[in-house]
Amino acid sequence: MRILFATIIVLLTGCANVSSYIPSFWDDNQAARIIDVRLSVDSLDCKSAQQPQVARIRDNLRWFHLYSDSKGARQTDVLRLLAPMEATVEDFYKRTQLQKDNVIYCDLKKRVMEEQAARAAKAVLGRF
Repeated sequence: MRILFATIIVLLTGCANVSSYIPSFWDDNQAARIIDVRLSVDSLDCKSAQQPQVARIRDNLRWFHLYSDSKGARQTDVLRLLAPMEATVEDFYKRTQLQKDNVIYCDLKKRVMEEQAARAAKAVLGRF
């Protein structure tokens, strides 16, 4: 009886530890928001005022991050996936606050963000 009880405890403890490594699953809210991120990047017009546009991208990413973080430990895969894009957007956002708009810089950042957003959307939408 003690062996059975000890075995059950070990198995349950093992399951609890493994659950943090299980990838996250489909979430309608994340799916919709990652497309919002991708749309806001796609809509970025480098010849117009860049700061409000980059702020919108940043806000969409921030919503996604806070929502995913609030869901708990099983969302770490998604948060790691978005980290490079968050860094890119944050750098761009800070630059728009300190310097006047630069179309060439914006075009380069937009291309990078388009690739990052496409990869993130593919991963988020590809979950089941």
